[in-house]
Amino acid sequence: MTAFLVVIVIILFGISVWQMSRIFKLAQTKPTLNSEIATDKDNNTHGYLMMGFLAFIYILTIVSFWLWGDVLLPESGSEHGSKIDTLMLVTMILIFFVGIITQGVLHYFAFIYRGNKIKRATFYADNDKLEFIWTIIPVITLAGLIIYGLFTWTDIMNVDKDDDPLIVELYAQQFNWKARYGGNDNTLGDANVRLIQGINQLGVDPADPNGQDDKIVTELHLPVGRKVLFKMRSQDVLHSAYMPHFRAQMNCVPGMVTQFAFTPTVTSEEMRQNDYVVEKVAN
Repeated sequence: MTAFLVVIVIILFGISVWQMSRIFKLAQTKPTLNSEIATDKDNNTHGYLMMGFLAFIYILTIVSFWLWGDVLLPESGSEHGSKIDTLMLVTMILIFFVGIITQGVLHYFAFIYRGNKIKRATFYADNDKLEFIWTIIPVITLAGLIIYGLFTWTDIMNVDKDDDPLIVELYAQQFNWKARYGGNDNTLGDANVRLIQGINQLGVDPADPNGQDDKIVTELHLPVGRKVLFKMRSQDVLHSAYMPHFRAQMNCVPGMVTQFAFTPTVTSEEMRQNDYVVEKVAN
């Protein structure tokens, strides 16, 4: 036991001597200039690079719109599509207007106020007037967009009985879609996921007389000029019913029914004669 303790003491003594020699060596090291401190040359380089990146961002944005601006959204094929397009146009104009200005100011300030041995930053605590201005302007702008969007959305989602909409159910499941038409009475029969069995893949209640004439299809056909009210369900997970040409999108949520309505304005034949579609198909 004594021998073991002696060995431990010798090891600890050796470690102590080694650590002390390192401390002594560090104490004898002469201080050197920190090469990581930015010089005026570095600051000038970074400043000009910021302006170069700004020009690159602007040029890339212009080129992107020039080459791919027409694929942002296809031509609308529904009555409410023009309202969605107008709302999006207003929103994008505001976003790009603010983005171009703020991005330009950001890069310009990084350039004009780059580090310099002569110039020194001035301590500026706060300015209540400026803070009020840059707070109230976004608040008013966003409030206007939100109110405009709410009115547009309410107008689109409003479905009256006088519209006599065609009732169609969209049923989503992994990995396909099915549609159910209400038959001659335009009334869908009740359905429940617990009733799914055998060929009854949508869980239509066989005891409901409204479901006796329902038609289940895998290809959707819509009449032009008549409002279509979609009732959407999901069997398993969250699915998104996305129809960009009709400016329509709604999630299909398990356990609940969501809905979306629109009026088609373009037939398939008219769509095929569209110059844009013809060009895309030809290429």
